[in-house]
Amino acid sequence: MNIAASDEHRFVAQVLANPINHAILIAWPQLALPDGWLVAGCLFQTVWNLSSGRPAEEGIKDYDIFYFDGDDLSEAAEAAVQARVDRALGHLGVNIEVKNQARVHLWYPEHFGHPYPRLRRTQDGIDRFLVPATCVAVRPAKGSVEVYAPHGLDGLYAGVLTPNPLTDHRDLFRAKAASYQTRWPWLRIEEAATGAR
Repeated sequence: MNIAASDEHRFVAQVLANPINHAILIAWPQLALPDGWLVAGCLFQTVWNLSSGRPAEEGIKDYDIFYFDGDDLSEAAEAAVQARVDRALGHLGVNIEVKNQARVHLWYPEHFGHPYPRLRRTQDGIDRFLVPATCVAVRPAKGSVEVYAPHGLDGLYAGVLTPNPLTDHRDLFRAKAASYQTRWPWLRIEEAATGAR
């Protein structure tokens, strides 16, 4: 989906207003992650915090990084990458979670109780966040910041939470959306009556 340049600029500026996001992106070359992206809550929660007049980093419990390594799907390999990232970013004093999107299908069904397809790239995992408005990711690119937002940014800024058709797991969606709305009461949950699971 095409995003207006002004919207993308606003989003990047807000993401970088969170000093932890900014520090992670500055250190990005040290991480050497294949198809790596900074994703999820540290981005959209920063935007919602700023929209609510709160400090950018308030209440963000972890910072998620996705990458894709289809050559080694072992838990040990993922743990080694996590350790490398911890060494590079440990001084930030926050919880940073690193996940290889090539192996999500191996643990997701047992952990969440729903099937999950084998992915082909990191963006496939971002596409499947439970709430389309939260499908956002960034990474440094040629002196700027590349944005990936397959559903655009309108839903994020409007605070509209809807189920994602790609992962329409209503039990997980309802719990996630309710948790978000507790922290940012102005968010709106709009759940379609059809297809509920």
